[in-house]
Amino acid sequence: MNGLGVGVVQMAMGPSAPHNIETARRLVIRAASMGARIILLPELYKTPYFCTVEDVAHFDLAEPLEGESFAAFSPVAREQGVWIVVPIFERRAAGIYHNSVILIGPDGTRQGLYRKTHIPDDPGFHEKHYFTPGDLGYPVFDVGGIKVAVLICWDQWYPEAARLVALKGAQVIFYPTAIGWTPSEKEGEGAMQHDAWRTVQRGHAVANGLTVAVANRCGYEPTPGGEGIEFWGGSFIAGPMGEIVAEAGEEETVLVTTVDPAASERIRRIWPFFRDRRIDLFGPLTQRFIDDEEPRP
Repeated sequence: MNGLGVGVVQMAMGPSAPHNIETARRLVIRAASMGARIILLPELYKTPYFCTVEDVAHFDLAEPLEGESFAAFSPVAREQGVWIVVPIFERRAAGIYHNSVILIGPDGTRQGLYRKTHIPDDPGFHEKHYFTPGDLGYPVFDVGGIKVAVLICWDQWYPEAARLVALKGAQVIFYPTAIGWTPSEKEGEGAMQHDAWRTVQRGHAVANGLTVAVANRCGYEPTPGGEGIEFWGGSFIAGPMGEIVAEAGEEETVLVTTVDPAASERIRRIWPFFRDRRIDLFGPLTQRFIDDEEPRP
């Protein structure tokens, strides 16, 4: 079986949704021309990152599953014969909104849906105000004979999520993300933050014997009354031994590589982590915290 061409779009988001959509469309078409057959956009690609403040007016930015984003990318997927991973601010019902991804197939139809399960609430990242935690679990999708999964931004820090999709057979994990730093953070801990972000995702690739593809936004976005956020870009694709096979800098760009469908099988044979898992001892992982534990003899 031939490999799967994987594309990652890195872009900056301006205040105009139509402009952002057109930029994303142009970059998706570029990735397709470079051989990508499944193409990932950054988290919440359509707008600036609005979660820096809690403002109910921002709920007006949400859209239904087959709304403006679907209408924009369905014909692109069909014309280019590609799969497109499109992150959206989903309006599910009045008062229920999700940070979601729709997977559009080469026939132009919606072939998959994932809703972000880990929702952060940190200074400048007030996502709990906007997003209901996902309720679909961790689905895996068949794309041209290769099994893929999508996890969104804050999900990328959780080894449990990566392991669960791997146990369902995922050979590629896509991580659309929106991460950056304030100017003061960049000055102080910026380099360590960036390295931690890159390292943890490469670790998921190694621990699970699969490829990870990460699409981040880039560029500076002002914030009301604050320093603003500089999204650091740095999108990358890492192979199942954690090797970086493609990586972006800080500017708008497209990454494309080919994923070998046999790679996970080969790596999991020489590093049989799944075989050696002590699942009989992992029950406590479902606890919030292990407050008390019986003393060992």
